[in-house]
Amino acid sequence: MRYILIQLSFLLFLFNSLTAQERTVGLLSFDETLAFPGYNLFYAHGQPNVYLLNNCGEIVHKWNGEEDYVPGNTVYLTEEGILVRTSRYFNPTNDTIWAGGGGEFVQAVNWDSEVLWSFYLNDTLARLHHDIEVLPSGNVLMIAWEKKTIQESIDAGRDSSNINLGKLWPEFILEYNPILDSIVWEWHTWDHLVQDFDPTKDNYGIVANNIRKVNINYETNMGNADWQHMNSIDYNPDLDQILVSVPTFDEIWIIDHSTTTEEAASDTGGKSGHGGDLLFRWGNPLAYENGSIEDKKLFYQHDAHWISDFIDTEDILYHKIMVFNNQFDEKYSVVNIIEPVLTEDSTNYVEDSNLYLPDSYYSTLKHPIEEKLYSTGLSSSQYLPNGNFLIFSGRFGYAFELTPDNDIVWEYKVPLSGGQPVSQGTELAINANITFRFNRFPLDFKAFEGKDLSPIGLVQLDEELNICERVLNTINLNKSESFDIFPNPTEDVLTIDFNGNQNSNLYIFDLSGKLLLNKNILIGENHINVSNLDSGLYILQIGGSATRKLVKIN
Repeated sequence: MRYILIQLSFLLFLFNSLTAQERTVGLLSFDETLAFPGYNLFYAHGQPNVYLLNNCGEIVHKWNGEEDYVPGNTVYLTEEGILVRTSRYFNPTNDTIWAGGGGEFVQAVNWDSEVLWSFYLNDTLARLHHDIEVLPSGNVLMIAWEKKTIQESIDAGRDSSNINLGKLWPEFILEYNPILDSIVWEWHTWDHLVQDFDPTKDNYGIVANNIRKVNINYETNMGNADWQHMNSIDYNPDLDQILVSVPTFDEIWIIDHSTTTEEAASDTGGKSGHGGDLLFRWGNPLAYENGSIEDKKLFYQHDAHWISDFIDTEDILYHKIMVFNNQFDEKYSVVNIIEPVLTEDSTNYVEDSNLYLPDSYYSTLKHPIEEKLYSTGLSSSQYLPNGNFLIFSGRFGYAFELTPDNDIVWEYKVPLSGGQPVSQGTELAINANITFRFNRFPLDFKAFEGKDLSPIGLVQLDEELNICERVLNTINLNKSESFDIFPNPTEDVLTIDFNGNQNSNLYIFDLSGKLLLNKNILIGENHINVSNLDSGLYILQIGGSATRKLVKIN
């Protein structure tokens, strides 16, 4: 009788789990005891609004955008409660410069969505795109394309066979001061070129010996104008340096910000002594004709940033660099952390044989089911103060929180399709809910002081508030300390480390509640052959209470 009661109780648990697993949008799972408490900010494509959600997936604030305008692509919230967002007119058909990620406006708005200042750049010569960075001074760094004609490109040593449609859009960075309403600093890729194609040009040289320069003939984008497609920018106030992601080069670069604009156009000056030349580059030494394919570490990466937000300077990951490595594998993406090696004076970076250190990643993060994290573009990652990681797949609008033990303790799927809210149960295809980034702020973030953050609604349709009452802890199984399993996912033999007080029984159920295995296990290490199980998710139970989820792969 006792066994039957246990079985019924467990089947009820499975029923609740299955009910939660049928959720397709909004909050998918939540382990309140292990997830980092906070509010989540996102700015989905195809619509103008910025949403702030609690961990139950309920809207606690919304910044309304202007109709007919969409993200251009990113958004930031400052400690002062100012939202700095990018946007563009929804239809770029007649724009001279246009490629994926194109922007137009950068605007600061207050808590009530009132515009405080606005900067615009989209004309025949230049266009904002992708990302910005709000500096401690209140100035804003912005990424932009600048148009170069075919003749200007040839004059700079570009092979004309790598110029489609007679133009090239190299990157530049501008720093805007909203108080002065003016650009106060600039850096241009065009000032830091090298090439070994045309010996008659001033920038002719041995590319492999000029690792601080950019090879104008390195090409992976089929000669399209959007040559570099710079997609993220970050700033380190302690070093006064700028970090950018250059996905078509499969590299991240670091630039000295302590220069004047004149120095930034040269190879001298600034704290580094190298002007605007690259201080550090990492990910693909083939881009400057060094190393081999085995040395390549980044693959069309996004969201490169120094780890610093909301954490102590004593944290082991402080000031390391985190990057979303989109095309790491043909089937899945990963998040990598790297630790560049600074010189003693912290102004330059150590290299060995024309390759900047480190030799490899500091660490790599994956989804427990690898293929569930895959996005060929966009996407983000964030190190949280409790040691967890918030990871976001941009093309699928899917966010999940991962513990250091590789357990998922929170999941959310952006409930929009083409910018329009959808109902629970809707299955969203790739790019339906495309979103550039997804970030979490602590509950005590200064911007929230004195603000009413009571739930005001949901993004998805046909669902009421109090989602946590229906979802909380239903997918994430009881993490009792009575046993551990590994490897998980597994292919054949599963090791169970049981630390109970006496021998017990192991049960394996499928998600319909069908009992597939009933086996006595001993205290200590046990080895169970599960090779006969089909690929999928299973539930393990020991002693009628302690449970784990098992992922079986072929």
